[in-house]
Amino acid sequence: MSSFRRASWLSSALLVLAVTAARGEGPVYIDPANAGEDYAVQGEYVGELPTENGRQMFGVQVIARGKGQFEAVAYGGGLPGAGWNGEEPLRVAGKRENGEVVFTTEGGKGVARGGKLLALNDQGVTVAELQRIERRSPTLGQKPPEGAIVLFDGTNTDQWQDGKLTDDGLLMQGTTSIPKFQDHQVHIEFRLPFQPEDEGQARGNSGIYLQGRYEVQMLDSFGLEGKNNECGGIYSLKAPDVNMCFPPLTWQTYDIEFTAARYDEQGNQIAKPRITVRHNGEVIHRNVELPDETTRGAPVAPGPEPGPIYLQDHGNPVRYRNIWVISRPAD
Repeated sequence: MSSFRRASWLSSALLVLAVTAARGEGPVYIDPANAGEDYAVQGEYVGELPTENGRQMFGVQVIARGKGQFEAVAYGGGLPGAGWNGEEPLRVAGKRENGEVVFTTEGGKGVARGGKLLALNDQGVTVAELQRIERRSPTLGQKPPEGAIVLFDGTNTDQWQDGKLTDDGLLMQGTTSIPKFQDHQVHIEFRLPFQPEDEGQARGNSGIYLQGRYEVQMLDSFGLEGKNNECGGIYSLKAPDVNMCFPPLTWQTYDIEFTAARYDEQGNQIAKPRITVRHNGEVIHRNVELPDETTRGAPVAPGPEPGPIYLQDHGNPVRYRNIWVISRPAD
């Protein structure tokens, strides 16, 4: 076998393995009403907890890990984007016991039941009660302004190559916009599936590519560290400033401002592209200069030509709605 054929075979094999890994092997839920008892516990909780210096506000994200296993992530000051003081969060494992979820710590335990997270001391006395909340992006449902290009409003896929609709009028992953853009602002709403037994890139994987060149990752990264290959990351290039990922099966928003690279008449690049990203209303990338190379695996190579919006297909049922673009004139 020639070295070229061997390399091609190896690349194809690795691609198949990557896609298979991204799909995951555990159950996949796309309807909150049928997502099971673990989904009802997963979510965000807020309230005051006792500390050495008195009571302090905390935000807690409870992550379902599948088969009755959980992880609680506690943030001092409040939830990410809503009061968190930026200090390293505390992570505690938990599991379902006798109809409730129990998190055991050195000084007591936490118990999740009935939409509340109770903190108990080592004598079993309840010392704090956190309430489960459901946050909503401030730009969710935002209507396209006058002059915007509506790419998807739930009625058809006319603006998409190989676009497919679900029975309830949502756009499926794995499609490319027919219009192409230079400088532009895009609003998109997306919903990640609930895959509690899967991990990493197998947990609700997709992404939006600006000009088909730079990917802002979509992934169930609820409660994770917030890396460049997790939700909100400029894939393989830059991590989000804060992980604003909501729980899966919750509608989320990206509002992205993209400034295309500039080229002179001879085709030489004279200014790099730049991007600002708001995830669920919070700025996670502010006017970031992007490198000459595109995101790894991008379908469009660097160049002066306009490019499409591409919604990646990694085999996971990520859904989209309310997509529109404002095309901006060059400076």
